[in-house]
Amino acid sequence: MPKPQMPGIEGPQLVVLRHAPIAEPGRLCGRTDVAARIDPRAMEPLAERLAGIVLRGSSPALRCQQTAQAVWGAVPALDPRLWEQNFGIHDGADYAALPDLGVLTNEALAAHRNEDGESFADLCTRVAPAVQAHAARAWEAQAPVVLVAHAGVARASIALATGAVPAALSFEISPLSLTRLRVGPEGVFSVIAVNEVRG
Repeated sequence: MPKPQMPGIEGPQLVVLRHAPIAEPGRLCGRTDVAARIDPRAMEPLAERLAGIVLRGSSPALRCQQTAQAVWGAVPALDPRLWEQNFGIHDGADYAALPDLGVLTNEALAAHRNEDGESFADLCTRVAPAVQAHAARAWEAQAPVVLVAHAGVARASIALATGAVPAALSFEISPLSLTRLRVGPEGVFSVIAVNEVRG
């Protein structure tokens, strides 16, 4: 039985493509710059789906640049505002060595800031101007813009569209998934899809 076709990506949309899995999993990597694990078989359907999209951008992170290279054969313009959340003293640490934050509510977690790092709320504030700038490109061109970035950036984009920063932490964002947002003349305003992957 053929697999169902994914809905088309057309018109003014902002699409956040989360990078491929990191080459050495098990670490909390925000600003820690690590390589991606690129599986050509996993990239083929994604490259096919995104081939016609010419408006693109990327976080400067190596894992994002490698993902973009695998999808389009080239790296788009880099936007430093699209870096992942800075986890401060815990950035790059093994998950097993991290403190348990599972007891925190989403409100408390959104405000939590590690030493020398930023909170999720800080990330949302930092990312919002970039998201709106790229959304403006999509509206002007009446065409989708794809940003190769991070889970935190995807959640921050959801927070901007919904106006709910803590609630955005409840969304799962898988590697190589698409988060698609509708764009209007004032910027992003609704969520089309989250964690969209080719099955």
